[in-house]
This record gives sequence, C-alpha cells and structure tokens, in this order.
Amino acid sequence: MIEFKNVTKRYAGNQALDDLNLTIPTGDFFVLVGPSGSGKTTTLKMLNRLIEPTGGNIYFDDKRIIDYDIKQLRQQMGYVLQNIALFPNLNIQDNIAIQAESLGWPRKQRVERARALLQQVDLDPDTYATRMPSELSGGEQQRVGIIRALAIKPKVILMDEPFSALDPISRKQLQDLVLQLHHELNMTFVFVTHDMHEALRLGQHIAVMRLGHIQQIGTGTDIMQHPANDFVQGFFENEHAPRPTTVQDLLTKGYGEASTATPTLTATASVSDLAAALKTQSTVVVATDQGARQLGTPDLLDYLANKEAD
Repeated sequence: MIEFKNVTKRYAGNQALDDLNLTIPTGDFFVLVGPSGSGKTTTLKMLNRLIEPTGGNIYFDDKRIIDYDIKQLRQQMGYVLQNIALFPNLNIQDNIAIQAESLGWPRKQRVERARALLQQVDLDPDTYATRMPSELSGGEQQRVGIIRALAIKPKVILMDEPFSALDPISRKQLQDLVLQLHHELNMTFVFVTHDMHEALRLGQHIAVMRLGHIQQIGTGTDIMQHPANDFVQGFFENEHAPRPTTVQDLLTKGYGEASTATPTLTATASVSDLAAALKTQSTVVVATDQGARQLGTPDLLDYLANKEAD
C-alpha cells in the first residue's frame, strides 16, 4: 500500500501540493488525472523520490519513503516516461536489461528475461532483440519502455503520460496492453494523464486533481454518476462534449492506407469535405502527423454504416 499523509510541495512562489492525503491500494490500477499544473506529476515523482516533499510523509509498505535507501526504493518501482528515453546506442535487448545488468544479473539471465518480455508484448524476440531503437516505431519503442520498467520485477509501475505523444490507434493498443499486463502481473500501477477518457478506460480508482488538491477519488462509475463538485463535473463534461465528425475519426478507426502521394486534405477536415472530394476522384490523400493516408469511397461508406450501427 502507498499512502500520502499531509504532503505538501512548495516551489518558489508556487504551492504545487497542499496537504495531500491519498491511499493507493496494493495491486490497484490507480490513475491521477487533471489539467496541467494540477500536481499529478509532482505526486508521481515523489514516489521514487525524484521530487522530495516540503512537508508530510509518504509511506510504502508501511515504511516512510524517506527511510528507504534510494537505490533499493527505485529498484521496487519501474518508471515509464512520456518521451520513452531508450538508450540510442544500445540494442533493444540491452535496453530492456540495463537495470538487471546494474544489479549484476548474469548475461544469460538478462537475455532470457529480455526475450521473454518481448514475447509478452507481441514483439518477436528473434526480430526485435538486436534492433536499435531508431529502427522501431513510436508505439514499438513505448512497448520496450514499458517492459524495461518490468524487467527486474518491481512492486510498482509508475507511468507519466506515457501515451500522450502517440497516434490514437497506437495509444489504444498500448492502453489494452497495460491493462493486460496489470491483470497478469498483479502489480500496482500508478498512471498520470490529463485525459479523462484515458483515466476512465484504465483506472480501477481515479483521483481527480486541481491546483494541488484532490477533488474526488473513486471508480470511473462513481465519478461519472456522482461528481463531487462543479470542477469534476465540468472536467468530465468537457472531455465528453460532442464534436463535429472529422476525417481524423476515420483514421482513428483504422481506415485508409499509407500513401506517398501529395495530400489534398487535412485530418481536421470534416467528413462532409471528404465526401465532396470523393465525388470528383476515387481516392483522397490526407495529411496526418504520422504521414499521408489514402481514403476511398468504400472507407467512407463503411465508416458511416458502422457509425449508424453504434
């Protein structure tokens, strides 16, 4: 169990956390959600002492975190970053095993552990173990970042907005992956996000934060049905506000194929714009952050049919 008792954090002229009291049950998938500046990342980084509190105490397994040897503490807490931070000069196998190597594991044991973890996240070790990070997509690199955090079998996994830089399809795939890993491994996951959709999808329990204070803690159903105050209700409603259907909606659902042609439409264009363009040409090339995608009339019709079915 992790427990924050009257924890504060002050920076020069700024109160990042104010008398924070919070309990994270062992084995839980616990999500900290809130807008920028709410204190959620500060809270997470206090767990492995990347940030020290100004006041109060944090307990891990009934012992104050400040009383742990910092190296031993961090060995019990895997950490997954938003920017992945794989070592560019090490192959994937050695990236995964970097902490095991620092602990003196024999090479044979490190290799076996790295290959088993690659297999667990559907990356064929015969294909990926000796590749370099630059040879992997963003989603593949983040899979490696996740299993690197699991390599020495920590008790807790800390995840700081790990999927926010990924495209929607990769993001959903990795959300599914961490849910599967949490179910299989029986570890405590503490996950930070600014996205209420992601919080509701992942969290067994969710803490909604604002300006260094907890606004509400509960299950997703609790928060949806019984928001504690206007901020929680507004934050949830803003995340779920209806929006116009765009070409990005088709791309998010997996429609279209990669293209090297010059785009004539952007992903933010409306579906009506796409339909109008398809009246005069068989395919339309769309510009996205991940490269051009080609959509045709069958893609549009199939998307609309499935949307109506939903």
